[in-house]
Amino acid sequence: MSVLVVGLSHRTTPVALLERVTVSGDALVKLLHDVQADENVSEALVVSTCNRVEVYAVVDRFHGGVTAVTNMLAAHSGLPQEMLARHLYVHYEDRAVQHLFTVACGLDSMVVGEGQILGQIRTALRLAQEEGTAGTTLNELAQHALRVGKRAHADTGIDRAGASLVGVGLTLAERVLGPIAGRRALVVGAGSMSSLSAATLSRAGVTDVVIANRTRERAERLAETVGGRAADLADVPAELAEADLVISCIGAGTRTITAETIGDRDRPLFVLDLALPHDVDPGVRDVPGVTLVDLKSMQQDGVGDVSDGGRAEAICEVRRIVAEEVAAYLDAARAALVTPTVVALRSKAAGVVEAEMGRLLSRLPDIDGRMRDEITQTVRRVVDKLLHEPTVRVKRLAASPGGDQYAEALRELFGLDPKKPEAVSSLEVEQ
Repeated sequence: MSVLVVGLSHRTTPVALLERVTVSGDALVKLLHDVQADENVSEALVVSTCNRVEVYAVVDRFHGGVTAVTNMLAAHSGLPQEMLARHLYVHYEDRAVQHLFTVACGLDSMVVGEGQILGQIRTALRLAQEEGTAGTTLNELAQHALRVGKRAHADTGIDRAGASLVGVGLTLAERVLGPIAGRRALVVGAGSMSSLSAATLSRAGVTDVVIANRTRERAERLAETVGGRAADLADVPAELAEADLVISCIGAGTRTITAETIGDRDRPLFVLDLALPHDVDPGVRDVPGVTLVDLKSMQQDGVGDVSDGGRAEAICEVRRIVAEEVAAYLDAARAALVTPTVVALRSKAAGVVEAEMGRLLSRLPDIDGRMRDEITQTVRRVVDKLLHEPTVRVKRLAASPGGDQYAEALRELFGLDPKKPEAVSSLEVEQ
């Protein structure tokens, strides 16, 4: 069984199409189960954000797995498979591991180095665990990816050197509004992106931050953390009239802000739409004095150019960390593959020793206890010494590419079955 990733991101897909593929809530849960239910797939995990939709699956066949996941994405998005396939990327085995580690470090993000992706991967893993679609392989892989991402941020400071999408959006806002310190801001939504937006605005010196959300209680909790105030979604038109800057992050598939919602303006208004599907109707660009920036315009304008400057050294170091961690993960994974075979070999040897000692002692019923123990220990030591070198070597060789062939040779030579109950129980004790 091998890891496969099939996905789309801002690098390969127009935002309008990516918006149609993005899944959340019940649709995301259904996609997880539909993928895992395929005969080619044993485990599934989906990372779905405003910038990417990626399905990670443990499969027994590459082509069967790719076809299954592609079909599921097409079915859930309602897009023709041929259209979707033009934008998909596929990574398998070693490349799949490298891709996830790269994503976890923020190197594949629209804004290189942003740290929010770690929380998104953690959320994806938690959902897959709760739904029972993530088994040992994806659990270990995702946990390792989270550790790699944390290490990259701690060792290089790439997240501090750069900025999140919110930070880049505020940089663009200042080009339109001038300094945003002392301005009034409206944040629409109270989820994780809204929380990041509100905190960033507060740190930037925005004095009046209003949180408008469908659930008033969540808006009040978020507003309290940033020293702002809460509002209902019904209050958005009135709050827009007083705001200089708006960040919308709901992504519910409805246009929360339209030209009619904004109305006539007598001063500039900067609107940052970070939702997918979009919250803001593109028609607001026709309102005099209004500047709308969304994920599509960021993509077209090459927002990475804003965020990458001065971070070449940190990016290079993160890539080195990714390469190092990928090698470590693959070495450990390959070594783990041979462990059941080694345990089965030692279990079989122990069984042979026990059987032969039983036969010997039945022929020498008068042997004293001390002599019996000495003979038993001697035979066990001989067997252990004979097995020591080949088991150490096969573990070391298994860590190299193609190393599973050595374990296969060991199984063939000694007639081993690592799946036998006694081998499995011995493995559990050893671990």
